Amino acid sequence: MSGFFFTRLQYNSGDWNTDQRMPSNLMNSLIEYTTLTVDPLERVIPLSSPEIFKSPFCYLSGHKLVEFNKEEKENFKKYIENGGFVFADDCNHDIDGLFAKSFEEQMRQIFGEDALKKISNKHPLYHSFFDFDDGPPVTSQELNGWGDDLVHEYLKAIEINGRIAVLYSNKDYGCEWDYDFRNKRWMSRDNTRFGVNIVMYAMNFG
Repeated sequence: MSGFFFTRLQYNSGDWNTDQRMPSNLMNSLIEYTTLTVDPLERVIPLSSPEIFKSPFCYLSGHKLVEFNKEEKENFKKYIENGGFVFADDCNHDIDGLFAKSFEEQMRQIFGEDALKKISNKHPLYHSFFDFDDGPPVTSQELNGWGDDLVHEYLKAIEINGRIAVLYSNKDYGCEWDYDFRNKRWMSRDNTRFGVNIVMYAMNFG
């Protein structure tokens, strides 16, 4: 595997600049737990830019409407079909919220009606580094009863040739991991460990 750097996708609609401390916290965990060479600086790249094709891992999030323009749709499709990986996370953790409905509609327009599907909780993603035998870990956002007041027991994905190319979460992992990495010492169990799994899956199967 080559080195890792975190790319946040900037898109023209909605609010793309969420959970601003999450990337540095996740990268700290990658340095702590893995042997990856990690660039500690987050990169913010417009979805319409050719620079995304240099990124092994892209993150996309928000609360509001997602409505990609023509260039953004074309770049998203080309990036994914050429081996890219996008982790998209709904900050509303709400399957009926504006971000969820509009992002899923964009995926239908770009990849087809049934492209985004639930993945099994036995998927290799849940064992790509740490073991999550019950599937996606719950977040405090869900347990606090915000959003739709549900614990989402699955993730969705668009798979291409047997690999996850777009991983989609309604669980608000971004906000769950949005704290100063130095505060992890107060936690009984580091909740960014699932983020390590996502990155390691992207780096190994992308």
